[in-house]
Parts: sequence; structure tokens; C-alpha cells
Amino acid sequence: MVAEAPPRLVLVHGSVVGGRATWREQRRTIDPETAELVVLERPGFGDEEDDAIDFERHAAWVAARLEAGDHLVGHSYGGVIALLAAARRGPELASLTVVEPPCTSVALDDPAVAAFAEGGARLWRDGPRGDPEAFLRAFLVSVGSDFEPPSPLPPALERGARALLHERGPWEAEIPLERLAALDLPTLVVSGSHHPAFDAICDALEEALGAERLVVPGHGHNPQLDPAFTRALLAFVAR
Repeated sequence: MVAEAPPRLVLVHGSVVGGRATWREQRRTIDPETAELVVLERPGFGDEEDDAIDFERHAAWVAARLEAGDHLVGHSYGGVIALLAAARRGPELASLTVVEPPCTSVALDDPAVAAFAEGGARLWRDGPRGDPEAFLRAFLVSVGSDFEPPSPLPPALERGARALLHERGPWEAEIPLERLAALDLPTLVVSGSHHPAFDAICDALEEALGAERLVVPGHGHNPQLDPAFTRALLAFVAR
């Protein structure tokens, strides 16, 4: 009897850092016999250049790399991309997991989300765009990250900060919630209980998509770094 292949998890990173850094906990702890990890490096972060990072184009890029039966997982900006890619390829997917996606359009009736979206647009419009390090530091504060980058930035972070300057703001993303809900795709929505806007966005996605909800505190905007997230993700995929 041929052994059943392990599930394929396609992992999509967010802004500033690439896939290997974003998903380092999963790469370190998940046995290949438990799950096959496909860690994507989006254009602008890996070998492909991109001087105008756009969630819609990157959703098409991710969708083109998906296979039937994949479990799609996206963090932050990558969560926005994963939602849009799932809308394209949803019937073929086994599940969708999004971790703190900043898709503010799904919950603009919440004051914290509206303020978060306005603050992002203001940073992109009026922030220190001539100084990638200063812009990165302002961005990290805005998303509730406790990461304190070294100064001067090492080359990889410098590249990520410059990519951030060319990123289309996620507050512009329109998530096709009705289309996604109609797919009845098993969905897990994760937040870190550190920022009211992310909590409200994730609550709205839970309700709109009939999703499972997970809260993993203690890691700010990066709950995927907690072993509890990995255990919950694997349990969700197994279900």
C-alpha cells in the first residue's frame, strides 16, 4: 500500500521580511512527514524583483503556484494576498489560514480599524519616505510590532524597508467576502491580542467566513512564532 502524502502547506509572508524568516518556527519544528512546507518568497524578496508591490498582482502570483489540495497560510500583508488568492482558487484548496491580515475594508465600522487605516494612509503619504530606516521604524510602531531593528539596517532589512516603500497600502484591498463565504472553505483566522484593529478585523473575518478563530498572545504582530500556533495549525489542517 502506498503511504498517503503529507499535506502541503503553502506559506505566504508579509511585509519587510521574506518567507524563511517569517516562517522560521514552522521550518524548525514541522517534520516533513507531518507536512510539506512550501515557503514562498514573493517578488521583491526572493530572486524576482518588484519595484511596485501590489496585493492583487501578488495574489495572482501565489494562485499560479497553488495545487489542488493545498492548505494556504498567509501572515499580515501575505494574509491579504492569501484571501485574494483563495477567492481565485478556493474550490481547489483544502483550507485557508490568515494571521493578522491588515484588510481594514472588512471592518471600517470599527473606530480602531478606521483609525488604523487612516494612520497607514497618512504614513504612506506623509512619512519619511526618503529614509527607509525611519520609515520602517514608523511602520513597525503602526502595526504594533515590538521588533527593534538594529541601526544601521543590515542588508536584508534595508532591502525589506525599501520594498515597503513601494508597497500598495493594504487598506485599498477589497476582500470578496461573499465569494469566499460561498466557497465554504475551512478557514482559520489568527490574531495576537495586541492591537484592537487587528482583533476587530479578525473578528469580522470570523463572522463573515464562518471561520475558526485562534488568539495567540505574547508575540505582538507575529503569533506564528509561538509553538502554540504551529500546534493549532497542524490540528486544523488534520481536521
